[in-house]
Amino acid sequence: MQLDGLRIVLGVSGGIAAYKSPDLVRRLREAGAEVRVVLTAGALAFVQPLTFQAVSHRPVHTELLDPEAEAGMGHIELARWADLILVAPASADLMARLAHGHADDLLTTLCLASEAPLVLAPAMNHVMWRAAATRDNAERLTARGVRLLGPAEGPLAEGESGPGRLLEPREIVALLAGDGPLRGERVLITAGPTREAIDPVRFIGNRSSGRMGFAVAAAAARAGAKVVLVAGPCSLATPGGVERVDVESAREMHEAVMQRAGDCDIFIATAAVADYRVDRVPEQKIKKSDQPVALTLVPNPDILQAVAGLPRAPFTVGFAAETERLAEYAEAKRARKGLDMIAANLVGGGRDTGFDSADNALEVFWAGGHRSLPRAPKIQLAEALVALIAERRHGNDQTTDSRPASG
Repeated sequence: MQLDGLRIVLGVSGGIAAYKSPDLVRRLREAGAEVRVVLTAGALAFVQPLTFQAVSHRPVHTELLDPEAEAGMGHIELARWADLILVAPASADLMARLAHGHADDLLTTLCLASEAPLVLAPAMNHVMWRAAATRDNAERLTARGVRLLGPAEGPLAEGESGPGRLLEPREIVALLAGDGPLRGERVLITAGPTREAIDPVRFIGNRSSGRMGFAVAAAAARAGAKVVLVAGPCSLATPGGVERVDVESAREMHEAVMQRAGDCDIFIATAAVADYRVDRVPEQKIKKSDQPVALTLVPNPDILQAVAGLPRAPFTVGFAAETERLAEYAEAKRARKGLDMIAANLVGGGRDTGFDSADNALEVFWAGGHRSLPRAPKIQLAEALVALIAERRHGNDQTTDSRPASG
């Protein structure tokens, strides 16, 4: 995104991180943007309008009905003026109100009344960020095309540590300008399950929801990549800035991937692709009877191995879902298929991570190295994984750890 000449409305919601927002205004203006500031009632408990007026050189807006605005409807003026709406910090309350369509103050009304892209930089206590309600709200917002920047992980104002820190102003400006770690890279991602027909009405499938793959696609796009997402049957909304290709069977996914793999720089295979399909699918529904029905299964093409085996293969990242001996099986799969990296997680056995869950945890392996990405909402975990892929892709990894993971 070119910031020079861009008209940005900066919304500031209540939270101690609001003290960073004046610096954000200054950096946005240094990048060439015009900035107008909207403060919520909560923000006014931490920062004052005069500070923002001084750094933005513009009046600061706090009231929904402004007697000095055109017809008293300041939110309509701002909605028409803005090329981009950025909320930093975005509190848990602000995210909840936006997710549910509230319009009970100037900032939320402005977001509903504008057709400009909306970007949120969350900041809150780490327990609040991990809460199920906040995760649901974040997923709902990203599904509508809202872009989330962060939060970062580290020390918090209350003396605890964890995910919830507002990104530094320089980081926010860099991400808005498209200076992410995958800037200019072409990334191809598979996500979701596949369905293998038994007859015209029945199929063999699996429990994959596609959430992890869609989160990775969104994170890669936020990191500056041009992303193509090949998705099996799932009901998730396409992330903003991502090109989506819908398929159903493993062979359809194989065809779609191989048509595009030669033009990509990075391939990330998060899809849970069926290993087998029914040999012969009847044209009519199989009628129920008291007799056993035998199905002959034949192997599907191995998409991951096919991409890794190309003469000019992209940087290839596989996924492995295991029920036991995670490190052993994942590393064996990585070596056998010639992958650059593999991200593995444990599923089954009553675990509430992995398939059809909002959370996940990953153990990531490459030749001679390993890193643990601890349990987190899939949106946040995807950010960490994409950052690690960028490190390994560009050869600037700082913390190689070859110790085997437990499991």
